[in-house]
Amino acid sequence: MKERAVLWNERVNKASPTHTLTELYRGDHWTQARRLREAASKAEFKADLWVASAGLGLQPVSASAPSYAATFSTRHADSVATTAEGSAQWWGHLQEGTGRATLQELGKGRRVLIVLSEVYAKAMEAELLALAEVGSEALLFGGVEEIAGIQRVPADAGLRRTLGGTLTSLNVRMAASWLQHCQDNQLTSSATSDSWKTWAAGESRPEQHNRQPMTDDEVVAFIRQQAASQPGISRTRLLRLLRDGGRACEQSRFANLYLKTMGEP
Repeated sequence: MKERAVLWNERVNKASPTHTLTELYRGDHWTQARRLREAASKAEFKADLWVASAGLGLQPVSASAPSYAATFSTRHADSVATTAEGSAQWWGHLQEGTGRATLQELGKGRRVLIVLSEVYAKAMEAELLALAEVGSEALLFGGVEEIAGIQRVPADAGLRRTLGGTLTSLNVRMAASWLQHCQDNQLTSSATSDSWKTWAAGESRPEQHNRQPMTDDEVVAFIRQQAASQPGISRTRLLRLLRDGGRACEQSRFANLYLKTMGEP
């Protein structure tokens, strides 16, 4: 693992940066992440946006980087590891080679709002524990488990009907909603927490699905048909149309089939 990570870091550092991270990332999750800064501003917080990248480590969105493909999600063509332990090791080596900061450094003297899926939270567990020791105001959406010193808001699929979007962007949409409930410029105060929890309890609705599984050929045919009838339609929107039609396809599988069919991320 270490040798592979070192080689990866060398290649990233030698490659010519072609895009800022704001330009490089696409998809519903990233679109919503960029809007988080607007939500923070409306809540009267001054916010800097950072990215936890499986290919670059922790980076500010203003950083530039070459195009790359890497993820901690398992069963994906670009997965950097096959186990949680491997992902944690990779993250450590990545931070040593290309990371701009650690969560602990960002948390010193500042509030920190973090949005992480389970697989990314597992990879970054050591940094989350280190952040918790700083004693700053820290709020985590998603993640895996409770960490003393960090207030956690678990993902709630029942809010997706109200907040919209895919499950991939649910945690970041929940974070934006939380910011709308902030009281007196406090991120994790009792008043803020109670306001959001009251709202969420009234809006959460369990999702029930009885979708029809599809073969790879059927998914590809669907992508081609919809792309031809709706030029420029996004991958996220395509998957939503497929699922709204009562058909089933796991997100990473759909992404791979879309890439093979359309030849673009």
